[in-house]
Amino acid sequence: MNYYSLNHKAPNTSFKDAVIKGLAPDKGLYFPESIEPLPQSFWDNFENLSYSEIAFQAIKQFVSPEIPEAILKTIVEETLSFDFPVVKLNENISTLELFHGPTMAFKDVGARFMARCLGYFNQNNTNEVTVLVATSGDTGGAVANGFLGVKGVNVVILYPSGKVSDIQEKQLTTLGQNIKALEVNGTFDDCQAMVKTAFLDEELTSKMQLTSANSINVARWLPQLFYFMFAYKQLHKKYEDIVFSVPSGNFGNICAGMMAQQLGLPIKHFIASNNANNVVTRYLQSQLYEPKPSIQTISNAMDVGAPSNFIRIQEIYKNKFDSLKQNVSSYSFTDEETKAAMLEIYNNYNYVADPHGAVGYLGSKTYLKENPNAHCVFLETAHPTKFLDVVIEVIKEEQPLPKQIQEVIDKEKESVVISSYQGLKAFLLS
Repeated sequence: MNYYSLNHKAPNTSFKDAVIKGLAPDKGLYFPESIEPLPQSFWDNFENLSYSEIAFQAIKQFVSPEIPEAILKTIVEETLSFDFPVVKLNENISTLELFHGPTMAFKDVGARFMARCLGYFNQNNTNEVTVLVATSGDTGGAVANGFLGVKGVNVVILYPSGKVSDIQEKQLTTLGQNIKALEVNGTFDDCQAMVKTAFLDEELTSKMQLTSANSINVARWLPQLFYFMFAYKQLHKKYEDIVFSVPSGNFGNICAGMMAQQLGLPIKHFIASNNANNVVTRYLQSQLYEPKPSIQTISNAMDVGAPSNFIRIQEIYKNKFDSLKQNVSSYSFTDEETKAAMLEIYNNYNYVADPHGAVGYLGSKTYLKENPNAHCVFLETAHPTKFLDVVIEVIKEEQPLPKQIQEVIDKEKESVVISSYQGLKAFLLS
């Protein structure tokens, strides 16, 4: 499979080079040249396939021929070494739990898949690769864990100071080895802008091989399509009109779901559930796409004012607004509405949701007002104890810490504080 830049000013390239480069030379995101729907035989046998077999068949066309099938099967199996349960709340709403991996966030899937792909590509390379990643919360921990100890790969994580939860910060600042954390005086958008600037800085790129592990990287973004298929497998015998409500920040996750739909997964509709950072909600109302500086909220992983992956979504729908609007609804919710939803979910269903999942739940409820026959699956993207202060404030109940959290909670934070791109550049060149 070849990939092209969505800015259309760079040469097409292979999966391997798209993974290693992260971003195209013209600043564009890479997108696959073609998307072949999976054959009818796959869907006829869908019920009998394991999760690993489903994922292998779904991703194979996007990585061939750079990764041999036997290696790819191993990568997929190692990536999917935890569960993806769907929990029913009522007849119209379920939640897909994506927090059973090592860092208890949905990004474990993409980070583990990408780390293994990059490790394979770099196995005989004497030059080191530096993975540069901006995080608004969970990406950093997932990437740090996924790449920990990978030979020939150094990881530098930029995160906004004071704008990630304490547990998220511990997960990305305490591992050591080949993982370094830079604490940025600014927002996630500032972190993301620094990463993009670094990729275009020839003084840097002439001295080191940089790649990104944000969802701008095809190997981080694409494997997220797996768990939409896993949820569908669990639900399709009971419900016909299955709709996914995705808490949306940088829009990589919902975009991956749309790729699963392009492969033939019969998803009826998508809901992009936003917090106060609602550029896409406003776009679908007005047709005006106006990124704005991000606003800090309790659902911090969605605090993105200029979502990178939205251009991929537009590409999927051939830049036709009417086609996009037919397949996607978007709603925006305040912190107060989010807290009220967390309490409602707890009181009505004895289920503890994190703030991001609560935004997804609100999106489901809003959509169901006009589409009462749908079954909405909201993505529970992170374990609630990663947002312990908010959860305890809302439900007034102490929460036991899972093993994955206990392992990092008492470790010493190690980070380097920077305030500008020059600080990042000096760190990388030192």
